[in-house]
Amino acid sequence: MTATRNVAIVGGGQTNWGERDATWKDLAQEGGKATFDAVPAIGPENVEGLFVGAVQPERFANQTHVAPLVAELLGIEVTEMTARTELACASGQAALRYAWLAIAAGQLDTALVLGVEKMNLGREYMPEMQSSMSNVLDREFDGVNGLAAPPFFAWYAQRHMHEHGTTREQLSLVAAKNKSNAAKTDFAQFRSAIEPDEVTESPEIAPPLHLYDCSGITDGASGVILMSEEKAREVTDTAAWITGSGQSSMAGNSINNLPSFSGWPQARKASQNAYEQAGIEDPLGEIDIAEIHDCFSISEVIEYEELGFCERGEGGQFIEDGRSRLDGDIAVNPRGGLLGCGHPLGATGVSQALEVTQQFKGEVSRNRQVDDPTTGLIHNLSGSGSVHSVMTLARDPQ
Repeated sequence: MTATRNVAIVGGGQTNWGERDATWKDLAQEGGKATFDAVPAIGPENVEGLFVGAVQPERFANQTHVAPLVAELLGIEVTEMTARTELACASGQAALRYAWLAIAAGQLDTALVLGVEKMNLGREYMPEMQSSMSNVLDREFDGVNGLAAPPFFAWYAQRHMHEHGTTREQLSLVAAKNKSNAAKTDFAQFRSAIEPDEVTESPEIAPPLHLYDCSGITDGASGVILMSEEKAREVTDTAAWITGSGQSSMAGNSINNLPSFSGWPQARKASQNAYEQAGIEDPLGEIDIAEIHDCFSISEVIEYEELGFCERGEGGQFIEDGRSRLDGDIAVNPRGGLLGCGHPLGATGVSQALEVTQQFKGEVSRNRQVDDPTTGLIHNLSGSGSVHSVMTLARDPQ
């Protein structure tokens, strides 16, 4: 696929993330206001298209048909296109992709993408919250057999350790890196720097995964404004230009059809498609920032390999050698990733894209600013890891 028009993310904003005393509607309004405040040249009256990433508002907020609801809450009269996207943990990136394609095709010039999730309903509702999370698997077959996220990703950790010699200490390095990055991020759910030993000593959840290897249950919203090149240049001198996008599902949804329990060839295929569109031949040498889907520490290790940062089986050594740190070969999850920022499902992919945009603009905290970044990547997996989505971005248009 070749886009016909250049499309830029010109800016955006987000709520504080965490266990919020706020409703779904509150978060949508707060995230929308933060987005418009960050791009003062654009107001609700300028938005032609609205795309809302939201995973389970029917269960978490007892509300469906949420895209028109968001338009009403934010005072937007959508004149061209509106949609809610649902692709489990990749819902936010799906919204970004649809907005990008609509603008590239000439259907829109300006779009708002907003990801919203309200997941914390009170401690007394924890069983219901956990039950809802099993909906992203094949609930009739995988969900009823106890395949919540921690035991599912523990299988991957066990198999990767068996096949490639990945160590418990290497997993702890991932979690410590990301949580320590999040300590420098003002909206993050978890803002305390930790050491690898603290990860290993945290309560065991699903062997070999411990509490700090797992992303949190998070409320939050994140939004960005996408514009055609002509319109974007009227608003800003620095933007994040979308250069490529890939998505691959090679296994359906049931775990019975997954091609591997130690890797994700779907991620490799999705990234290859994005790299081809963007003209990237050496991702490790050509990408400065990667916001990738570290829902569990093992996920990031496998993603190093499948996204082409190292060979298969070398992900553990990649983190051990410090190559994914802020000052390493490629800055992976400088905002703190899902392990540090939290994971409000529909907002995650949008926040990743916003992080890359703000890094290009030099708008993040100095102690986590990557040195002169010009290229970036965002990655999400969803469901049983069966679907992987990748988008590449650049500070200058192609």
